[in-house]
Amino acid sequence: MTEKSGFIRYVVAGALALAGLLLPAVPADAAGPAATGSDAGRNFSGQAFDTCQAPDLDTMKAWIAHSDYRAAGIYFGGRARACTSQTHLTPDWVRQTTKDGWSLLPIYVGSQSPCVTGSNKNPYRIDTSRPASQGASEAADAVRQAAALGVGPGSALYLDMEAYDIGNASCAASTLKYIQAWDKGVAASGYLSGFYSSADSGIKHMATSRLAGVSDLPKVLWYARWGVAPTLSDEPSLGPDAWTPHARIHQYHGAVTESHGGKKLSVDRDLVDAPVAVVG
Repeated sequence: MTEKSGFIRYVVAGALALAGLLLPAVPADAAGPAATGSDAGRNFSGQAFDTCQAPDLDTMKAWIAHSDYRAAGIYFGGRARACTSQTHLTPDWVRQTTKDGWSLLPIYVGSQSPCVTGSNKNPYRIDTSRPASQGASEAADAVRQAAALGVGPGSALYLDMEAYDIGNASCAASTLKYIQAWDKGVAASGYLSGFYSSADSGIKHMATSRLAGVSDLPKVLWYARWGVAPTLSDEPSLGPDAWTPHARIHQYHGAVTESHGGKKLSVDRDLVDAPVAVVG
């Protein structure tokens, strides 16, 4: 995701094997409904952007008046979040932008996979001695921070897991335990768990896990595949019936500069059919 100026997304290319990591695949219809889609919360369909710093209210007003965007990703927490000084991201900002017609996609950049590809995330890797307890702890932190902003139960909270080596079986296993614990913790507090990653790493990992009958997977997937036409139905890493309905976001272009209503931002572009924040 666009977390800072000049940041380049690491996308794992090609098919990566998961040999020895998961159980043999089972038919897609045998996987539990929790991994196939979301029909709770408040859904949004349309164009969205995400950007590192939550823009000021004047910029948000200009963009909703002069662009096709109607949803925005906000980096609300997590120890691996790059933009920690979110000057504008306050409960009042959340209320006002929602009142003005914006739908919000809350993003939590928690601990990263032990085999994360990007070196800038290395200091924030999952502790392989306690991935489940760490995932549970960070889920509780995500819920606290979301609630403090006025993002209430029924909202989707999106865990940002940058690209990692899913061919590394022990690393992928620790990553999965963390994600499952994060999913359970968020769900226990009445929120929906979402998951962002590159299409050929984290998203493929979730899809393979689903086919193997793994439980406690994210209910919504946000996949990064750049350089292709935006699509919510033709992602190669996902089966046509997986994570449907209203459970997919495609980040199809990144780090682009746009200006609307005289206000300029560097953003990633997203196509959305998924749950967003519920703001009281």
